[in-house]
Amino acid sequence: MKDTAKHQGLRNQLVSVLEQKGITDKNVLEAIKKIPRHLFLDSSFEDYAYQDKAFPIGAGQTISQPYTVAFQSQLLEVKKEDKILEIGTGSGYQTAVLCTMGAKVYSVERQNELFKKTTNLFPKLNIRPKHTSFGDGYKGLPNYAPFDSIIVTAGAPIIPKPLMAQLKIGGRLVIPLGEDVQIMTLLVRINETQFEKHEFGEFRFVPLLEDKN
Repeated sequence: MKDTAKHQGLRNQLVSVLEQKGITDKNVLEAIKKIPRHLFLDSSFEDYAYQDKAFPIGAGQTISQPYTVAFQSQLLEVKKEDKILEIGTGSGYQTAVLCTMGAKVYSVERQNELFKKTTNLFPKLNIRPKHTSFGDGYKGLPNYAPFDSIIVTAGAPIIPKPLMAQLKIGGRLVIPLGEDVQIMTLLVRINETQFEKHEFGEFRFVPLLEDKN
């Protein structure tokens, strides 16, 4: 679990790349500067950990490209103590970014292999999500709702209704919508029944699957 000055230098370079690509949220950039992304990857990818690329992490899943993580995090407009529901813990990297930004993160993962791996990793890196669970992301976590914001880290064909219901009024839901290519979509809850929808161009994600395996 080594994090060296060389790694820090590579992170600083990555942050410059993200700034060039249009990420402006200082809290997002600070978090990316701090988090040892190489420790979330298989060691065979360590040399590439700070390139702006996605990598496989097992169970047919990927760790998202840093730009995508930064972009989704920026759309959430995270404030300290925000209660955030994350659908798809995956490698735990996005979780780490949100925790480092001061959010209280409730994360759900449906791949048991990844769930176990990530649950072991967090304490070693001193990352403390409020709650992690093995379950079906489509259902969210009704027992902990409502949430200030919700982030979905897999491509979804539709916006799951339970997630919309678990968002508080004024809250933000960020979800990549679509089958092969996804459109990054932001829903802002205006009142009990109305949501405002914004779209932010194409991204590629692994699919959001129902039920856990």
